Amino acid sequence: MVEPTADPDGEFEGLPAGEPAGGPPAGPLGTAAAASMSESVAAPGRIVVGVDGSEPSLLALRWAARQAALTGSSVEAVMAWELPGAVGWAGLPELPADLDLEEPARKALFEAVATALPGEQAAPLSQVVVMGNAAQAILDRAVGAELVVVGVRGHGTFRATLLGSVSHTVTLHAPCPVVVVRGTADQSGAGAATA
Repeated sequence: MVEPTADPDGEFEGLPAGEPAGGPPAGPLGTAAAASMSESVAAPGRIVVGVDGSEPSLLALRWAARQAALTGSSVEAVMAWELPGAVGWAGLPELPADLDLEEPARKALFEAVATALPGEQAAPLSQVVVMGNAAQAILDRAVGAELVVVGVRGHGTFRATLLGSVSHTVTLHAPCPVVVVRGTADQSGAGAATA
């Protein structure tokens, strides 16, 4: 944005004589303001959505895809996996070196995306599989994102169990806004979203 400066005679440099500093003369609808595209339109962002294959996470993925289509954003579907609890304990056999423990998670994420979003997508979608705790994986991927979307299936009486442990942790610690999609579908199958 250019700020015009007045010369000693009160005229503004860089503007035609008689034109006000605000730009062209005001018309019936007011003065027109000009801004560059970079100033007025933000670049499309990234929506991170946690997916574990459950119905609530599929509803969250559908919601995120619709939101991304509306805003011009991309969707990043994130699935976390962890080593089985017994791996590495003394006395238990070691896992074969060529065993790909991430493959079942990649397959599960692919199937979840195919189930939730059949057909061609209106928004770009990437799939990310991360080894580690689900909440931490979502939080790590949320850095630089415009929005995080998580599903919830918790039904307990305490807030943490009402939201579910992953969604509760994400809502408390995310570096960006979080949308929680309830695990119940409405008539359109979209789920109920809470921001």
